[in-house]
Amino acid sequence: MSQSIAKFIDHTLLKPEATSAEICILCDEAKEHHFAAVCVNPVFVKQCAAALRGTDVAVCSVVGFPLGAHTTTTKVFEAQQAIADGATEIDMVIHIGALKAKDDAAVCEDIRAVCDAAHRSKAIVKVIIEAALLTDDEKVRVCQLAKGAGADFVKTSTGFGPGGATVQDVTLMRRAVGCEMGVKAAGGIRTYVQAQSMIEAGATRLGASAGVKILQEAEASMQ
Repeated sequence: MSQSIAKFIDHTLLKPEATSAEICILCDEAKEHHFAAVCVNPVFVKQCAAALRGTDVAVCSVVGFPLGAHTTTTKVFEAQQAIADGATEIDMVIHIGALKAKDDAAVCEDIRAVCDAAHRSKAIVKVIIEAALLTDDEKVRVCQLAKGAGADFVKTSTGFGPGGATVQDVTLMRRAVGCEMGVKAAGGIRTYVQAQSMIEAGATRLGASAGVKILQEAEASMQ
């Protein structure tokens, strides 16, 4: 079970005070446990790509992070730069204010531009909706916009907002996008029980800084 759940986990280190030495440990842990990916800030993508070359662990970087209030041009450049540095997965934050203002065209254009840039290089895009700031109607609307714009996943949270992943949000997001897209639950997932509940609700990827602890608990539960 620990090996199977490992492939759901993006082993994550996005805190602003992260050091190169800590990123090295993150990559070593990801290789040892065969996590799906590491998720890091753009400045560490080259280091991770070098450390993980030839392994089964992908490199994911964040774009427009954590507020989503960058211009679309900036987000596209960030995505292109991260991919050039070795990322194969991009987690972008939506323009939350535009969604709140019901400017769906702007939200969709923002997502589509990043998706188009990433997909040209065969990278995938996960769209962070920051669910804790949204009503249920807004969550559904933005998930449908992300699907229409060509995103590969929708993702609950940055981990820097007022709340993280909830089973209710994952369930709602899965229902909104159907079975064709990925759903990533992220923010506050620290235990195996929490991870299991997110997967049962429809998550196909988990963002967690506590990935090693989750695996240890999974192994203990099998004994």
